[in-house]
Amino acid sequence: MITDLETIIQLGETNYDINFRFRSFLKSKDSSHLDSTVNALFGFYSAKIDCTQCGNCCSKLKPHIVRNDIKPLAIVTEKSIGDFKNAFIEVDDEGDMHFKELPCPFLLDRKCTIYELRPNDCRSYPHLHKKDFASRLFAVIDNYSFCPIVFNVYEELKLKFHFR
Repeated sequence: MITDLETIIQLGETNYDINFRFRSFLKSKDSSHLDSTVNALFGFYSAKIDCTQCGNCCSKLKPHIVRNDIKPLAIVTEKSIGDFKNAFIEVDDEGDMHFKELPCPFLLDRKCTIYELRPNDCRSYPHLHKKDFASRLFAVIDNYSFCPIVFNVYEELKLKFHFR
């Protein structure tokens, strides 16, 4: 198991082409078997890797914010919903809401200051528990370079599926 972020970044660059070949390889696999394998690996690695000690995703990604996420965040920041949105939220070309800045405005010393109130997208990250893993492989390859859980799950998949 590798958790050192510098090593993961370096291996992300080194393994980029291999990871894309593996992506194509995974597309040919039975989706329910692949999903159950990923789910088991996710459970194993997420139990061993403490996300609250990393916070790297909070420095690299802008989570999708939904309407239900906003009210608790407005309350914790002691702002009205409108003022909270003006201060922290941007809307992309597709109408999706995200935090305006990176790193996340609620990240302090690599720790989430609103962990119990974090947006649903943050709670779900790195999304490896969801069905249809093979349909999200571009995002998995992107996350491979900065999320220790994704990195280790993807590397273990290569072993489990005897990929060369």
